[in-house]
Amino acid sequence: MDIEALTRRMVAGDEAAYRTFYDTYFDRLLRYLLVVTRGHEETARETLQATLVRVVRHIRIFPNDSVFWSWLTVLARSALADQTRKRQRYLAFLDRFTEASRIEQALADPKPVDTELLGLLEQNLTGLSFEERDLLERKYFARESVRRIAEELHSTEKAVESRLGRIRRKLKTALLQSLKNE
Repeated sequence: MDIEALTRRMVAGDEAAYRTFYDTYFDRLLRYLLVVTRGHEETARETLQATLVRVVRHIRIFPNDSVFWSWLTVLARSALADQTRKRQRYLAFLDRFTEASRIEQALADPKPVDTELLGLLEQNLTGLSFEERDLLERKYFARESVRRIAEELHSTEKAVESRLGRIRRKLKTALLQSLKNE
């Protein structure tokens, strides 16, 4: 098969050339992706579809089969990396979502241990300055946005986030110290 002629026809939008490409490279790319994904067929097939879309979008003329195949494998690995990142973002979102649900459930139905921890939290909150307590209460109990708090304090959102981070670390250290003493 003359790859230069085939890719030239594909660049021109020849549908028959794309069918020939598909018939020639579909199985080969699928086998390649099955090896790369360590036999995970669903991921390999999803990645293959993404790779074929990239071929249509970015096709250019190639002089021979080895250069064309190298380009196809780069597209396939790139598509796999993108899908892996997308899947990881989705799983991280699910983790955050389920963690938030667990926290809401724990707050709605506190157990005796949770009651003890809440008592320690209240005790350590009293050790903070008025400004620090007020900032924590506005952000986490009143659920005000950082933007709104920053506007009212005539500060930047970044500065408010930094203060909240320092206060959380300070509170965490105090809580851990209280737990060690018990």
